[in-house]
Amino acid sequence: MADGGEGTADAFEAAGWRRVPVRTTSAYGDPLTAAYVSAGSQALVETAAASGLRPPGDRPRDALVASTFGTGTLVRAALDAGARRIVVALGGSATTDGGTGFLAALGVRFLDAAGHPLPPGGAALVRLATIDASALDPRLTGAGATLTAAVDVDHPLVGQRGAAATFGPQKGASPADVSRLEAGLARLAAVAARTLGRDASA
Repeated sequence: MADGGEGTADAFEAAGWRRVPVRTTSAYGDPLTAAYVSAGSQALVETAAASGLRPPGDRPRDALVASTFGTGTLVRAALDAGARRIVVALGGSATTDGGTGFLAALGVRFLDAAGHPLPPGGAALVRLATIDASALDPRLTGAGATLTAAVDVDHPLVGQRGAAATFGPQKGASPADVSRLEAGLARLAAVAARTLGRDASA
């Protein structure tokens, strides 16, 4: 049994799925080896494996720069291995970046007003001006592979019950950090609604 956080991949492995190690990065950009599990054309990626709350070595947690890029790298590796249905277990992350790191690993660009890519983490999203999805991995479009999110909570992106307010403190965010992360997520929602035609704020 697992709730979508640590141990989810272990549970699938115990049920007979194969563990596949991948060289990727932690939530804080450090190199590490994490793994996804697979069975035939299906794969499960545990966000906590690459983007979890336990940084490698002695690096302190920094909620403002924590990124899901490493988890996106695991998904890309699963696609490279032929996965067509990928479940992403979302629990246990150290991140409040709205999934931007995850998508960046799969080809989406998050740009400031000068057209420069934003640095990793939720705090930088306050400077987001454009989302360029033109280079999104083509295996995730049309009739390609499918992604399914596995979660055990139901919270809006922003607001008093939103991602930053509810989960930021457990990721090491101070009250001031929570405010910055909230502003970044609100900006992400606004730019996404304008450029992609989808309002994800609720």
